[in-house]
Amino acid sequence: MQRFKVVIPARYASSRLPAKPLLDLGGKPMVVRVAERAALSGAEEIWVATDHREVEAACRAHGLNVLLTRDDHPTGTDRLAEVVALRGWSDDTLVVNVQGDEPLIEPELISATANRLAESGADIATVGHGLSEAADFFNPNIVKLVCKADGDALYFSRAPIPYARDHFAREGGGETLPTDFPAYRHIGLYAYRAAFLKAYSGLAVSPLEQFECLEQLRALWHGYRISVAISDSLPAPGVDTPEDAVRMRKWFDREGISE
Repeated sequence: MQRFKVVIPARYASSRLPAKPLLDLGGKPMVVRVAERAALSGAEEIWVATDHREVEAACRAHGLNVLLTRDDHPTGTDRLAEVVALRGWSDDTLVVNVQGDEPLIEPELISATANRLAESGADIATVGHGLSEAADFFNPNIVKLVCKADGDALYFSRAPIPYARDHFAREGGGETLPTDFPAYRHIGLYAYRAAFLKAYSGLAVSPLEQFECLEQLRALWHGYRISVAISDSLPAPGVDTPEDAVRMRKWFDREGISE
């Protein structure tokens, strides 16, 4: 089995859901629930990277590896890079970034992403899932991706790509998608080689990244390879808003999951 490490960035501040990592789900903080799922993936190490003492204390209380990182990181990737530096990991270490607000993430998806990175030889691996609904395809909040023949990402965009010109002209603006249309939703799970993370902070921000508000375009802009694993199933949604928090609490209550 491929060896890899998991890092869970857990930023305390959130404009839509303050103190999000500490959200109680069945008697445990959400960040602990995420770490429990990651532990089932076969990762050799799991680290929570946070910017807040309360999150650090909660992780230690539950026996998790945790690092207190800087509070001025502009992205989660920058936080991962700090973890790589603090832990002294070698360039060839594989690091999977598991978001701290996905307490139902499938462990198999984590390991599959790490395996994709190892097998492809790319700098980064991520995940896509086929789009079947026109409403999702045209929704700018759903990031789309286009791949090359070898499975590497060609581009990510909030725009509807690829664009089926003739089909959408016939269908009156895009009420349906063509049969066998190669349109994919991007799922924001990433595996990185530590060498890339060490170089990341020194990469200039690309204009594409600024306009699309998509951090992964920085890597493509500078010539790094991103390999894409296509998942047959859509992962469970994460927790971004108070409404999401209510939904997730109800799920844990319904399933009878507690300490």
